[in-house]
Amino acid sequence: MPGQISADVLEKLREIDTPSICNAMEIVAPERRGFGYTTRPLFCLHPDLPPMVGYARTVAIRSEVPHGFQPPVFRKRVADYFRYIDAGGPKPSIVVAQDLDEVTGKGSFWGEVFTNVHKGLGALGAITNGSVRDLPDAAQGFQILAGMVLPSHAWVHAHDWGVNVRVHGMEVASGDLIHADQHGAIVIPPDAAAALPAAVDLIARREAVMISAAKAPGFNADVVAQKLEEMAAIKS
Repeated sequence: MPGQISADVLEKLREIDTPSICNAMEIVAPERRGFGYTTRPLFCLHPDLPPMVGYARTVAIRSEVPHGFQPPVFRKRVADYFRYIDAGGPKPSIVVAQDLDEVTGKGSFWGEVFTNVHKGLGALGAITNGSVRDLPDAAQGFQILAGMVLPSHAWVHAHDWGVNVRVHGMEVASGDLIHADQHGAIVIPPDAAAALPAAVDLIARREAVMISAAKAPGFNADVVAQKLEEMAAIKS
């Protein structure tokens, strides 16, 4: 399981939006420029919430067919799943749920009950290629990034948990550090986390050169060329 990040670094990462984290990763871990983040649109339940940063709890779900377990066995499986959510790694957590069905989202894992239960067990939110429902009744402050909004839970159940999952192009292992907001999500390698805030600041100072020039009178292509050189000169 990846190492735990200091509370100070986590707090700094919460102050940064996910696109800026992606930009900074191009400096801190350039080999990850083309992977490690979501690559398809996700419905965001609370676009106004700040970014969430937490440790992945992974689950593979199914809903097209019944789970097939006798009630006592199924209740034990549900309890075991929630024990994993509660104690399967450091907190705060973010649940990353891969819908394995051929037709994803037929049954929603996420609604009024499960958002409240997961929040109570220390989860900040969930990221899934599956569906969400009960939008007005979801746990307050619990963020959801979902593949779709649909009305039923059908036969949805946790098929397996603590396993590697893939959601909209982002591969996640249990315990991975996740950064997410209304734009999507990215996995942050532990050895890159502490350097990201400084990289974000460097990029912002470079971009400010061009943005301020674009807002000033007399802006033209020659000014763009000049500002590109000025931006390149900012090394730290």
